[in-house]
Amino acid sequence: MEANTDTLGVGKYSYVFPGQGSQSVGMGLELYNTSQAAREVFEEADDSLNLHLSKLIFEGPTEELQDTANSQPAIMLVSIACWRAWEEFLGSRAPKPASVAGHSLGEYTSMVVAGVISFKDGLCLVRERGRLMHQASMERPGGMAAIIGLDEYALEHICAETGVELANINSDDQIVISGDKIAVARAMDLASARGARKTIPLQVSGAFHSSLMYQAQTGLSAAIDAIDLHDPEYPIIANYSGTPLSTAEEVRSELVNGLCHCVQWRNSVRFMVSSGVSQFVEFGPSRVLASLIKRIDRDVAAVTLSDTASIQKLSEDIR
Repeated sequence: MEANTDTLGVGKYSYVFPGQGSQSVGMGLELYNTSQAAREVFEEADDSLNLHLSKLIFEGPTEELQDTANSQPAIMLVSIACWRAWEEFLGSRAPKPASVAGHSLGEYTSMVVAGVISFKDGLCLVRERGRLMHQASMERPGGMAAIIGLDEYALEHICAETGVELANINSDDQIVISGDKIAVARAMDLASARGARKTIPLQVSGAFHSSLMYQAQTGLSAAIDAIDLHDPEYPIIANYSGTPLSTAEEVRSELVNGLCHCVQWRNSVRFMVSSGVSQFVEFGPSRVLASLIKRIDRDVAAVTLSDTASIQKLSEDIR
């Protein structure tokens, strides 16, 4: 794990959870071997899905783990295992978050932590979400690319010229586009010609967070309607609007809309900072969100908890 240089102390906390793309074979294995709470999460997941998901996570193969229907519940599982191990280790010293948030898939994980949905329902829902997204990708193929070094205004013009869409506004200078593969390639060429420092095609199976996902929206809405949703125990800062969700109905609308619309991660982080959050804790297998948060605001602290060592180190800073 990349070393964290921030330390956390007194201040408002927000808990954040990563999305698809942060998966890797072997993630969470160390916590499974050292934390009873984490081990119980893996066992509950296998029972809930009637699938040896933990074996796939620990042993691979990589290609099967990267399947959208597997990677989404896998990342949720590891993130929840990290969070439960954190609570197990700190007990009553674990700080209550002022808010929670997650990037795309991670938004579902945040809803488990906020008590909106049960862990079992969350796992089944994101597995179905992944299946629906994969099916939509097969019928309307597409791709995604990260554009580094151009602002939102410049990319909006490129989108208008090529037909691609903004999918993730991760920071001022890191924005992901989504759409038809040929259109994405043309948009990358235009971005490079107009000063982008880097254009990176993403290894994903479809044009997520774009209109090419509309076919999956109906099925996802039905899956969401089939489970019980509760009002959040903590405000959930939405991907779609970048503002707090405080009722079950607001959550329901957010989950349906989020599938085909842009993830406003930068706005979500800025809202949390403006509301007084100065300490961000990312629970999950990578440091993606902590790094993005520091790009958005260098004055806040952001750390990632992914194993026993990182949990122990952060616990020393809690006072």
